[in-house]
Amino acid sequence: MTIAVGDKLPEASLKTMTADGAKTMTTAEIFAGRKVVLFGVPGAFTPTCSNNHLPGYLENYEAIRAKGVDEIAVVAINDHFVMGAWQKYTGGEGKILYLADGNGAFVKALGLEADLSAGGLGLRSKRFSMIVEDGKVTSLNIEDSPGQAVVSGAAALLGKL
Repeated sequence: MTIAVGDKLPEASLKTMTADGAKTMTTAEIFAGRKVVLFGVPGAFTPTCSNNHLPGYLENYEAIRAKGVDEIAVVAINDHFVMGAWQKYTGGEGKILYLADGNGAFVKALGLEADLSAGGLGLRSKRFSMIVEDGKVTSLNIEDSPGQAVVSGAAALLGKL
């Protein structure tokens, strides 16, 4: 079942890379008592993710934060080393929290997994964005196609804040 507006996020542990190495973070640490924009991508370094989806959030960082958002985070079913490299490559350090869902447990619990095995990518995340307030989903935007970043893009999300 896919998570819906009004639902609480499931409890999960995710990893992020810091200057000191990998750090495990729980959904409670990330979302409790905060307003967070979370967007999910099929994979770090993939064309739409790197050239369209993520750049929109970097370009609109100040505007999104000005709407009272405490954190902007991206999640992908990649390992934390890949997400750490993508963070450096994209220049998103200090702006976006790059979350690795290595085994896809969090994305599966959200009901937002996509089987992209036909393209050689295996289990991935659907492309989505959401606004989460104190752990509760207040806006959810899921793309129909993994190759598009329109309804889940930063410009669309900014209009919902």
